Parts: sequence; C-alpha cells; structure tokens
Amino acid sequence: MSTIQTNTYRRSRDHFEPQDLDPQEQRRLRGLLEQIDYSAFGANREVLGQMLPGLEPQHFQRLAILTATARGKWVAEALRLSESGSPSTPDQIARLTASRAAYEELAEAYEGLRRMIERGYVTLKST
Repeated sequence: MSTIQTNTYRRSRDHFEPQDLDPQEQRRLRGLLEQIDYSAFGANREVLGQMLPGLEPQHFQRLAILTATARGKWVAEALRLSESGSPSTPDQIARLTASRAAYEELAEAYEGLRRMIERGYVTLKST
C-alpha cells in the first residue's frame, strides 16, 4: 500500500492488485479499473467545472496571500506566547490551535485547487 503525504496528513492508496490471477484476467481487471478511474475523472471534471467556473490566476494569488497571512499569524502567535517565559494557558493554546488549523485548511485548499487544475478537472483562464 502506498501513501501520499500532504501538508497535514497521509492518504492511503489501497488499490488491490491481485498477484495470483492469470495474465488475461489481470488485463481484464486493469481495463475495468481504468474505466472506473475514467468515470471518476469525468465526474470530477463535470461537477468541479460547474462549481468553479472562470478560475483566473488572481484567484490563486488571493488564496496564496490568505494562506501566507494565516501561516504568519500562527507563527507570530507562537512567538508571542514564547516571549512571556511562563506556561501557556488553555485559552492561549486554543488560539494557537485555531491559528494552525486555519493555516492548514487554507494550505490544503490551495493544494487541492492546484491538483484540480493539474488533473484537468477545472481550467484556468489565461490572462
């Protein structure tokens, strides 16, 4: 089983690959799996294309700036907490956790959008 590591977690790729099938049966099964993958591609392209029409490079830039700002706020909050020299309170840790979660969600959204374009699910208008 292979894994893909994203910024915050690992996704498993648990694709069954039978080893004891005869070569003809393996080819037939690979063909069926290819059809399934193509169906998923078509569904993603149709649904995401409708949900995210008219993407332009400026959308990426705004999302990147928002993500960078969230990352900066998270780290700035951690540095601010470290300056006191005393143990952090539960409220301070909750704010730090919320800052990290905001950054991670935005970073995942950015990567998700990038993957959608790479895979051809949505198109990016050129300027």
